[in-house]
Amino acid sequence: MVRVAIVGTGNISVLHIEAYMDFTDRCKIVALCDIVPGKCAEKRDKFHIGSDVKIFSSHTEMLAAMKGELDLVNICTPPYTHKEITVNCLKAGCNVVVEKPMASSLEECDAMLLAEKESGKMLACIAQNRFRDPILGLKKVLDSGMIGRILHAQVDSFWWRGFHYYDLWWRGKWETEGGGCTLNHAVHHIDMLIWMMGLPEKVTAVISNAAHSNAEVEDISVAVLQYPKGSLAQITSSVIHHGEEQQLIFQGEKARVSAPWKVCANKPSENAFPMKEHNEELEKKLNDFVNALPPLAHIAHKGELDDVLSAVEKNIRPAISGQDGRNTVELITAIYKSGAEGITVSLPISKDDSFYTAEGILASVPHFYEKTSSVDSFSGEITTGGSYSR
Repeated sequence: MVRVAIVGTGNISVLHIEAYMDFTDRCKIVALCDIVPGKCAEKRDKFHIGSDVKIFSSHTEMLAAMKGELDLVNICTPPYTHKEITVNCLKAGCNVVVEKPMASSLEECDAMLLAEKESGKMLACIAQNRFRDPILGLKKVLDSGMIGRILHAQVDSFWWRGFHYYDLWWRGKWETEGGGCTLNHAVHHIDMLIWMMGLPEKVTAVISNAAHSNAEVEDISVAVLQYPKGSLAQITSSVIHHGEEQQLIFQGEKARVSAPWKVCANKPSENAFPMKEHNEELEKKLNDFVNALPPLAHIAHKGELDDVLSAVEKNIRPAISGQDGRNTVELITAIYKSGAEGITVSLPISKDDSFYTAEGILASVPHFYEKTSSVDSFSGEITTGGSYSR
């Protein structure tokens, strides 16, 4: 039985709690921790976790009081706290799964990875969209080689957040949120792109704030990524797009595929223009391949936390590791550096680069506006992106 503690009981923790409560034959939530009084008790009562669950107001207090009684700590706090909590939990002998983004800087990511190595424990990073059938199917298609080499990728990380979204006390500030939509929303799609296509060689980007004058951070960014042999990818990260139409499109040498699923395989005519008739044989082959894939037993957060529990139970690596989390932060950092300095950025980012540290980022990025209002919490439900179904 895996003994689980959840640090941070805000909105996103609901998805974690619901997942663990579906695996009561394998795990038990034994501790809840939050700096805001009453939030832990609220979650305890709402989800019937049990009167024996212990409640704490700080993670250090929790680690001291429950030494040797925790197997897995689940971190759902704002990004700027991830490094400290993760390192402390790993050093205390606990496995850790941390919500996206892994951290606000590469320096923090590296400190977390070092603590994982020295502790011998496991560090996993949430990227739950890999555990969706359309996304996994797209990954398997690309890995199969059926569409040939990827020539271009289009990543539309379109979200919509109203003006007062950034009123929440930690949002909208570089120091506490770590960034805007690129770090905290497009992180999902950037992880998926890296999973499917790898890290690029160079990044050129523009970052802007078009609609949220109560936030220092960007609410839209557009980046162009350069890969070997001339392949390109483009990422639009946004919280100003009505409809939240999110998609990943890959143009291969032989066909185009995407999530939500769509396939197109053109054939050239004698003059090299596309024929009206497509390569129906290849299109059928691709559709048959995807349709034959077995469905996942669990999806999204539940799917990933099922994997995390298995990693703890079997003492193996999780599907989405701390290194995966770092890779995503590195590409996002390159987007911020390019957008702030107006230059093309080459990867990897070195430790002597000003953007390697949170302090360096804070000193270099633009403050589009100053944060003008702050509230302790919001009520109501949250959205975590589309399902990528057809």
